[in-house]
Amino acid sequence: MIESAPAPADSAQPPASPPSRTAVVAAALELFERQGFEATSVEQIARAAEVSRSTFFRQFGGKEDVVFADHEVLLDELREWLGNGHDDPWRAVCEASERVFRHFAAEPDVARRRYTVVRQVPALREREIVTVFRYERLFDDYLRGAIPGLDPLDAVGFAALVTAVHNHVLRRLLRGGRVRIGVLRAALDDVRRRYGVYPDTAGDADDDLVVAVFPRRMPPAEVVRRLRGHLDPPR
Repeated sequence: MIESAPAPADSAQPPASPPSRTAVVAAALELFERQGFEATSVEQIARAAEVSRSTFFRQFGGKEDVVFADHEVLLDELREWLGNGHDDPWRAVCEASERVFRHFAAEPDVARRRYTVVRQVPALREREIVTVFRYERLFDDYLRGAIPGLDPLDAVGFAALVTAVHNHVLRRLLRGGRVRIGVLRAALDDVRRRYGVYPDTAGDADDDLVVAVFPRRMPPAEVVRRLRGHLDPPR
């Protein structure tokens, strides 16, 4: 009998890469939903995700951090994206909200599992409130920095309304509804109309005479910003 020669060492399969943070989060949420948040240990999560206990703690500070891991990443990403500068700050805030919605809508089963777990644990509900406020504060700070002279009440009011509308639409998705991004976008367009910051449709006329009409409710700082944009367009 002729025995086949052993395969050379360099033909061996490469070691499997460690599970991503996303995989650990998914494993943890599944355990939390099945056996309860308090009854689930870090060791059980690490075992289910096939990572060591030390790896888990390098990725997350604790069980609560696993539940809100996506929000930490999203807040950092939005802060960087908003900091890149945008022609229409009001629209930029709304688009930031849409980015968050798309993230959770991309994996609705995981998002719904997280929603169920948070609803069942008072400490998680409290942290969720704090997390929502962090989005509001991010949008508020951005608007104040992007529109000099903006009344703080206009900034905080717009940021709070965008966040509230986003959460209302997202909850419909998390409760099992079929909600597309267009539903949120239409609602946010209405928010901008209510604030008088929805872009006009008159077009740009290259004339010496400029006639501008603005809704009475438009924040004065936004009126100034738009007038400067027409009178001194970027070169």
